[in-house]
Amino acid sequence: MIKHYKDLTRDELYELLQFRQEVFVVEQNCPYLDADGDKDSASWHFWLTDGHGRMIAYCRVLPEGISYAGYAAIGRVISRSDQRGMGAGRKIMELAIRWIQETWPGVPIKISAQCYLDRFYQALGFVPTGENYLEDDIPHQAMVLKIKS
Repeated sequence: MIKHYKDLTRDELYELLQFRQEVFVVEQNCPYLDADGDKDSASWHFWLTDGHGRMIAYCRVLPEGISYAGYAAIGRVISRSDQRGMGAGRKIMELAIRWIQETWPGVPIKISAQCYLDRFYQALGFVPTGENYLEDDIPHQAMVLKIKS
C-alpha cells in the first residue's frame, strides 16, 4: 500500500505510528519523539501486510529537500521481528526506490541508516557517505543510492 499522509485513514495512521513505536521506541529501547510533524505530513507512507491485514513492513518517502537538500529520502524503515530475514524489508525498500525513480526521475535518494544495517542497504545499491554519527544514541551512516550506469 502507498498513501500520502493526507490520504491515510485514522486507523492506518494509528497502526503505522504504533508499529514504528513498537520497533524504534520499545524494541530498540530508544525513547525519542517518533512523530516528527512536518516530515510525516509531507511523506508518502508505504507498507506491506500479511494475510490478516497486519502491517509487516513499513517505510516513508520524503520529497526532495524535506530531509536533505537535493535528495529524496527513505526513512523509518521497519519490519516486524517475526518477518525479519524473510524479505519483507527488502521488498518495501525496492518498492520505495522504484516509486521514487518513477515519480521523480533523476532525483537522487539518500537515507540515514543504522550502522548495523549497512550490509542490508549496500545490497540494495546504497553507498556510505561521510562519517558515522549518533542519532538518538544509535550509530548511523548517511548513504546514497548509487546511480546505475
